[in-house]
Amino acid sequence: MSTETIKAPVKVKEPKERLFSPKNKKLLKDPLNDSNPITVQVLGICSALAVTVQLKPSIVMALSVVVVCAFSNLVISSIRNIIPNRIRIIVQLVVVASLVILVDQVLKAFVYDVSKQLSVFVGLIITNCIIMGRLEAFAMANKPWPSFLDGIGNGLGYGIILVIVSAVREVFGSGKLMGFQIVPDAFYKMGYFNNGLAILPPMALIIVGIIIWIQRSKNPELIEADK
Repeated sequence: MSTETIKAPVKVKEPKERLFSPKNKKLLKDPLNDSNPITVQVLGICSALAVTVQLKPSIVMALSVVVVCAFSNLVISSIRNIIPNRIRIIVQLVVVASLVILVDQVLKAFVYDVSKQLSVFVGLIITNCIIMGRLEAFAMANKPWPSFLDGIGNGLGYGIILVIVSAVREVFGSGKLMGFQIVPDAFYKMGYFNNGLAILPPMALIIVGIIIWIQRSKNPELIEADK
């Protein structure tokens, strides 16, 4: 009778993925360019028109969206396995709404003048299609850390377009930037006038269109093939 013992197979532990592995870095970098939520996915256009007359409100709005997008992704990803499929959208809305209320109260406490300028648009972050899209498409299917990075990346991608658009509109519309005079007085004495079109909503669309054109010129892969 054999006395040999059968050894249990040894489980080899897979190496843990680094916090900022190339894959995770891609989640941060891609939304800034090749998968930008505004210029590539064409999401969040409404607020890009409404809050980009001046740079300061645009920066505050951008930071608000980054915070809400990142932490809503983190929360939803953490509880994704216990959310019933039939009510997942309701749960996502509750999480986003809670974060938006917190952000709104912080803005009213520390930057009340900007909060008044942004008006209802902070509250409308709740229905921002960028945030809801990332929750449904990414956070519900991925771990918390990648989801958190994805939220930051998409929030920054949204924010950078807001900052560019608002900077151009404020300089050409009022000659100022963050309250500081940019266009010299000598220009006005020579007959220069602020461009009234720059402070109107159509100018935001024109600037976004120019950004899209430049982006696709540099990266032809973003150009959709003719059917």
